Amino acid sequence: MEYEAVIGLEVHAQLKTESKIFCGCSTRFGAEPNSQSCPVCLGLPGVLPVLNKKALEYAIRAAIALNCEVATYSKFDRKNYFYPDLPKDYQISQYDKPLAGGGRIDIISDGRLKRIGITRVHLEEDAGKLMHDQVEGSSLVDFNRCGVPLIEIVSQPDIRSAQEAYDYLMALKSILQYIDVSDCNMEEGSLRCDANVSLRPKGRDKFGTKVELKNMNSFHGVARALEYEINRQKQVLEEGGRAVQETRLWDEDLGITTPMRQKEEAQDYRYFPEPDLIPIAIDSQWVREIKKTLPELPKAKYERFMREYRIPAYAAGVLTSSRKLADYYEECVRLYDRPKAISNWIMSELLRELKAAGIEIDQSKVTPERLTRVLKLIDEGIISGKMAKEIFVEVFKTGRDAGEIVKAKGLAQISDEEKLSEIIDRVLQGNPGSVQDYRGGKAKALGYLVGQVMKATRGQANPKLANRLLKEKLGT
Repeated sequence: MEYEAVIGLEVHAQLKTESKIFCGCSTRFGAEPNSQSCPVCLGLPGVLPVLNKKALEYAIRAAIALNCEVATYSKFDRKNYFYPDLPKDYQISQYDKPLAGGGRIDIISDGRLKRIGITRVHLEEDAGKLMHDQVEGSSLVDFNRCGVPLIEIVSQPDIRSAQEAYDYLMALKSILQYIDVSDCNMEEGSLRCDANVSLRPKGRDKFGTKVELKNMNSFHGVARALEYEINRQKQVLEEGGRAVQETRLWDEDLGITTPMRQKEEAQDYRYFPEPDLIPIAIDSQWVREIKKTLPELPKAKYERFMREYRIPAYAAGVLTSSRKLADYYEECVRLYDRPKAISNWIMSELLRELKAAGIEIDQSKVTPERLTRVLKLIDEGIISGKMAKEIFVEVFKTGRDAGEIVKAKGLAQISDEEKLSEIIDRVLQGNPGSVQDYRGGKAKALGYLVGQVMKATRGQANPKLANRLLKEKLGT
């Protein structure tokens, strides 16, 4: 029997506010444990939470970008569970009246357009963090993250493969970064993902038994965990067994999922309205004002890049995957109107060096001015494409202007026809056999002679000019 995977993703993204969602404590990452907490964060008796308006604005911003309908009325609820990193024994979240819903993201996966529905976007506070490796035999609790503002984005179960899940996450991350509501840094915990996956016979509408996956620390980790879990459930079903509704942990080192606990249902959390926070009445005019501030989103920019700059879909996808990269590219084109050439250099040379150095585009010493300067030197015939690649590496390392490097190292291409003609005459005199071979019909001999000219000029001869002069002197 053929089986089909049914996958839904729950993504928690930390909002880029300076203070927490219900108090004034800082959200700065990396502070001393428990240095960014207060009676409100810790849920001490007598305290009252107050909603951070900027967090609400960012959440609405995200909901609009995800094509959701923003509710005019929303409220907070208490989600009750008992864990050492949750000092109140409940989390302030949203249950039956979320901030927004009914959205969608369009992705390109395996060359096909796929629409993934967004069930809901809601606000909630984060819990603390348990540390198990600080004191042997003990666990410590850091409450700095308690109250950090999150949005939870829940997809429809429209995803059918690990690759689609990966592509969805990449598209979602790109949107959140474009609108500047989250840095989406998984290493710092500002983007986390849980997955729900089940299998059903192909062609059936009824869902199978759902398994929740946790502890996935990268998008590639999500894809690997889903691949494993799909195969595990398939094997269970093919052997006549039944899937168990449970939560499983992904073990990155072993590449397997292991049981954690039986899956909770909504009633297990005993949701009830948060009595210390009034409901949120969202003015439609405010929503319209927020919508006006949104930048051009990745999908629209992707389509415009192909149309306006006439670059292939793959290149447009890479260049618009990050707002900073897209802005960098457009600044280069503004400075030097060679969109295709600039696209090729960014994708081949610049991105390779950035990856090797482990830095982002805004940390690079190769500014748009410095990159386009390299291209201008090629087009002016001052350096060859091969020389340009060597010079570019030095520009990347030092931040020096390409023209300065060419001048300091004497790397300028020999494009003086009279000077190059003299060098070619010497090469022809020194290689009579190759001259005879070429005149006898052996076309490959020309390539050898060009190589000898390049050798004699230490690679500085203008290749096009060298080819033309050689052919003229050889009588062809």
